[in-house]
Amino acid sequence: MSHLFAAPFREALARACAAFPRIAYRGADLKRAAVAITLVEADDGSGETAFLLTRRAAAMRAHAGQWALPGGRCDPGETLEQAALRELEEELGVTLPASEILGLLDDYPTRSGYVISPVVAWLGGACDLRLNPAEVASAHRIRLDHIGDETAVSFETIPESPRPVIRMRIGDQHLHAPTAALVYQLRELVAGRVTRVADLDQPVFAWR
Repeated sequence: MSHLFAAPFREALARACAAFPRIAYRGADLKRAAVAITLVEADDGSGETAFLLTRRAAAMRAHAGQWALPGGRCDPGETLEQAALRELEEELGVTLPASEILGLLDDYPTRSGYVISPVVAWLGGACDLRLNPAEVASAHRIRLDHIGDETAVSFETIPESPRPVIRMRIGDQHLHAPTAALVYQLRELVAGRVTRVADLDQPVFAWR
């Protein structure tokens, strides 16, 4: 289904985010982190809505080379929204005002000791990315209609966990949780569905 990057879609998604019955993690045992799911115009001339996805730099200490949304650990005193926007600026050189935040999705507890809060934001106008090479190897615009295809998402079983492991196809490659779980929930919200993702597990290589 087409999602043109224009005011009507922004307004519809803002309403969906405002009505979303978000589940927040209440425990104090995990470190807080926030990521920005930043909606932009696709770069292929289609006029479709996409989101920004990065490939982590090879020199990163954790999860080097993996697909990721811009984000990271919350600094003391920061709100989730402030942390997500700060990380977006630090990683991609994009400065967004808080007024461009559409809402938050469910918290996702990870195997590596974090709870990640997805912050949905809208980046209108020109998008001149300035990648931080210490953190980001490359940045990509992934169209929402591409991940909305019924063949884009699959669920697997692994002997190490009773929970299903999500995989999301991006071209000829795959996203895994936590990133895949967060993007999957956005996909479902865009389609008008409230789908929980905390029970979707990560592959074993992402448990550390």
